[in-house]
Amino acid sequence: MSQCLYSNPISSATLPISSIILSLEYDSSSSLYNNTVSAMRLSKRHFPPSLSLCLSVFTSPVKFQARRGLLNSSAGASQLCFKSSMEEQRASALSENVVQFHNVGSKDGCEAPHKWSSPGGGKKIDLKKQIFCNRSLNMRNIIAVGFDMDYTLAQYKSETFESLAYEGTVRKLVYDLGYPSELLEWTFDWNYMVRGLVLDKKRGNILKMDRHKYVKVAYHGFKELSKDEKVDIYGSSLIQDSFDEPDYALIDTLFSLAEAYLFAQLVDFKDNNPQKIPKDVDYARMYKDVRAAVDLCHRDGTLKQMVAKEPNRYINEDTTIVPLIKMIRDSGRSTFLVTNSLWDYTNIVMNFLCGGRTVHGPHTCNFDWLQYFDVVITGSAKPGFFHEESRANLFEVEPQSGMLINTDNGTPMPQVGDPSPKILLKSKGEGCRVFQGGNVGHLHSLLSIESSSQVLYVGDHIYGDILRSKKVLGWRTMLVVPELEKEVELLWELRDMRKELILMRNERDSVEDKIHHLNWSLKFEDINENDKHEMLSTLKDLESKRDHVRQSHQEAERENHQKFHKVWGQLMKTGYQSSRFANQVERFACLYTSQVSNLRLYSPDKYYRPSEDFMSHEFHLLPMD
Repeated sequence: MSQCLYSNPISSATLPISSIILSLEYDSSSSLYNNTVSAMRLSKRHFPPSLSLCLSVFTSPVKFQARRGLLNSSAGASQLCFKSSMEEQRASALSENVVQFHNVGSKDGCEAPHKWSSPGGGKKIDLKKQIFCNRSLNMRNIIAVGFDMDYTLAQYKSETFESLAYEGTVRKLVYDLGYPSELLEWTFDWNYMVRGLVLDKKRGNILKMDRHKYVKVAYHGFKELSKDEKVDIYGSSLIQDSFDEPDYALIDTLFSLAEAYLFAQLVDFKDNNPQKIPKDVDYARMYKDVRAAVDLCHRDGTLKQMVAKEPNRYINEDTTIVPLIKMIRDSGRSTFLVTNSLWDYTNIVMNFLCGGRTVHGPHTCNFDWLQYFDVVITGSAKPGFFHEESRANLFEVEPQSGMLINTDNGTPMPQVGDPSPKILLKSKGEGCRVFQGGNVGHLHSLLSIESSSQVLYVGDHIYGDILRSKKVLGWRTMLVVPELEKEVELLWELRDMRKELILMRNERDSVEDKIHHLNWSLKFEDINENDKHEMLSTLKDLESKRDHVRQSHQEAERENHQKFHKVWGQLMKTGYQSSRFANQVERFACLYTSQVSNLRLYSPDKYYRPSEDFMSHEFHLLPMD
């Protein structure tokens, strides 16, 4: 029997809901382990000489031997044994019995989560603490794990740190760049801006777009643009492939939230007080001045001095960082730190994270934290660091004085008048060396990395950490998205609302199909007057119902949008499409999670596997539970 056209009499019948609506409660498989040797700490003497985890520091050429002890275990080597059941391996990601949103962490005195190998480990993991996979990643192939510091290992408190950055930037605008003193009275709403936004420098607009680069939410300063205004400005297909520098600025790091908010304030100030801003200072110039003020704050040390004075005021304490790094090292892998911060600031932050030590506290800063890394590179100037052709010099840092010493690709060089190279004195058992500058080639040489795919790098900056390291090098990557915890929790709480939105959308489709069918019949079919009158009456009722359903649907969508954020909505979605930010996460991050410490909850040898991809035509064919 031939298929019916939509205009056929039976075409306007409502399809069964079960055939068109997907259940939002799906199962996701993750391997959770119960270690049979729960509290055992690995020792080098458990391994044969060929699998030694020893570190060669000052051989020539100077290279660190990658810690491969557990990666290629032979039959005679000590091995960790795991046992898991199918029931443990298949945990429902959105099941009432699985997802528990209680606070697990080390902040504010909360109990730290069990690591996977502890007696309490190997249990089902809260959804907001899970690691999500975009591309298959077998950790057994990874020999080195690296970390960024700022907003990765060190999670800054937005309400204090971003406010500090905002206030410092405003002062620079007024006192150094000549902006009106009224700016000093402004306040900062640290909740207003989100990552993934795009600033239109020329027009003074802030945009949120979907993965296809269609602008879905737009503000001029703090004034929302109407749908017609958005279409007039950004509806041309000629600009769909732009939205990039130099005319646009991407807000893809948490460091940029304060400057985005200040830019919006300046746009409103210029519009409302044109006489107070010189005519030659347009929106683009104001953004350039904001960036210059931010750079001044960083250059004169304003921000870092305040953080160094009271790190606990600006940085979240996390007692799981050290156990995490120990676990990675005990698994036989090298660990390294690559940060754009210079040595003095890096030492202060890492002391706070790894031992609660502060400059002015009862326990003063030392260098004990270096024992958790094989190589530390400060002042790396990412993303340029990821280009091997970069000719940046690699200097060794003397930790005590901060003095920089010339090296030949990491090998100590003799000073003029001194025939022998100066070797920095190391404390007993300390193998980590600290450098400044250089490029990824230097790092690979120091860690004896033969293939880029053997490295997992964890960072927070989609451009500076993830995109370049993945696209240019082929490193495996994990993106830290702190906002994900709240996003996932709200997705769970609003699951019924989301189902209702799908039902309302389907109802809109059904009513509109009936209207199209009647209009088609009235236009092309030979209908008597009585039937025509009845059809027109039905059409009028349907059009009224359509308008009502459309309005209800739009109001429900807006309510759902504002549950996530009052202005910008869901971080990973724009309407029914993935947001531009979500698209970048999917393209460039092999893994993503809310906190770096979530790695502790998984085996260091875990095989991360992505969920199945679906195209639109496949959704209605999926089996229903």
